[in-house]
Amino acid sequence: MYTFSSKLKTFSFVLMIVGILGIGYGFLTAPKDIQEVEAMLKAEEAEHHGGGHEAAPSHEAKAETATHEAHAEPVATATSSETAVDSVAHDTTTTVAHAEPTTPAAHAEPAGHDAKASAGHDDHKGHAEHVLHQLQNKPWAALYVACLFFMLIALGALAFYAIQQVAQAGWSPVLFRVMQGITAYLLPGSIIFFILLLLFGFHFNHLFVWMNDGVTEVGHENYDALIAGKSGYLNFPFWIVRAAIFIAGWNLYRHLSRKNCLAQDEATDNSFYKKNFKMSAAFLVFFIVTESIMSWDWIMSVDPHWFSTLFGWYVFASFFVSGITTISMVTLYLKSKGYLENVNSSHIHDLSKFMFGISVFWTYLWFSQFMLIWYSNIPEEVTYFKTRIEDFNLPFFGAVAMNFVFPILLLINTDFKRISWIIVMAGIIILFGHYVDFFNMIMPATVGDRWFIGIPEISAILFFLGLFIFVVFNALTKAPLVPKRNPFIEESKHFHY
Repeated sequence: MYTFSSKLKTFSFVLMIVGILGIGYGFLTAPKDIQEVEAMLKAEEAEHHGGGHEAAPSHEAKAETATHEAHAEPVATATSSETAVDSVAHDTTTTVAHAEPTTPAAHAEPAGHDAKASAGHDDHKGHAEHVLHQLQNKPWAALYVACLFFMLIALGALAFYAIQQVAQAGWSPVLFRVMQGITAYLLPGSIIFFILLLLFGFHFNHLFVWMNDGVTEVGHENYDALIAGKSGYLNFPFWIVRAAIFIAGWNLYRHLSRKNCLAQDEATDNSFYKKNFKMSAAFLVFFIVTESIMSWDWIMSVDPHWFSTLFGWYVFASFFVSGITTISMVTLYLKSKGYLENVNSSHIHDLSKFMFGISVFWTYLWFSQFMLIWYSNIPEEVTYFKTRIEDFNLPFFGAVAMNFVFPILLLINTDFKRISWIIVMAGIIILFGHYVDFFNMIMPATVGDRWFIGIPEISAILFFLGLFIFVVFNALTKAPLVPKRNPFIEESKHFHY
């Protein structure tokens, strides 16, 4: 039996406490009203001028220029703009029509100045309100990314466990209790995540633009025709019911599968093993459908105008390799403490092969999605990547380096797949790289160019990491680390090649 060391337990509590304090700091320091943001924007503008840099044209200047051009020539335009950066803005249709002046210029001039001043004031106020929403979203988005990432690590490990059951794999049964320990996090992680979803629906923030008031009401200032067309699917009641079904289904399989696995240890036949086989096959069908819909609901819908038919597979590859990597890391930790004596270098080698192979698969999906959309250059599609390349250049391409280049360099050699410190180093890079991948999926649409990895982001990671460590290693103490009566346990114990 595994014993949860007091040092590791204390470490997990320290991480959670520090994380909670940092998360609280993030919420407390977020701007509360538009006056704070306007003061901040003025300070930024003064800093640009004081630094001797050529400042970008202000919104007032842009508005004035637009008004001047409108008076110079009659114009009738309809513009529709929605980008991933401006997630809280909606598509608007504007018609500007100016007839030739019928009064002398001396009489028209005051009206022109009034129009310019009004347009400049409205534009400045709109920009400040948008920045306010971005900065208020920042601690929420940091919490959301970390919560989602750690929950999906447990889900990825659960999917890998189910695959091993259905495949009747002979090499992996000695690792089943490690997988079950990691999947124990799915319940508390998904409960916290579901609470977050409820808070989003109650308008505690602006993360999901399609939840804003008036987006589906014709004539409302927030009306968005495209989102209104999706309202049959993207509406809060249906959205939260789907989430409840997905989370309940995943946790139900995890609970019953664990129960059957423990019962098999005391059984005199393989009936519980056969039940797990059938249940795992059904779960994988449920999983592959719900995983895709989950990725649309919880990640892609923060950019409700954008879509990708590859997105479900792309998200799956990201959290699947993260789950496998975590299995490998926990296994190596337990081996270093003298547990899992039946796990040998061949088991570690196989886990490393999965880490390597799924990293390549993720890269294939990343490139396929990026290349096809970028090459077609359809405005409503390419804006997703344009935003990330312009405003998130370092994390966007950094994720590719961490999730492809480093795994290739560290794990392509067969001998390296058996060396613990190399696997640990590769695992840390892969896990951080896929956190950044989820960061790239969520942040551009919620905080835009106001992003940076600061106290809220680091604190959220620390809190959920501490909770993850506590739940996983506490679960490992509840049962022997080796299943006794699995039909393939002897084959697994003597797995060598």
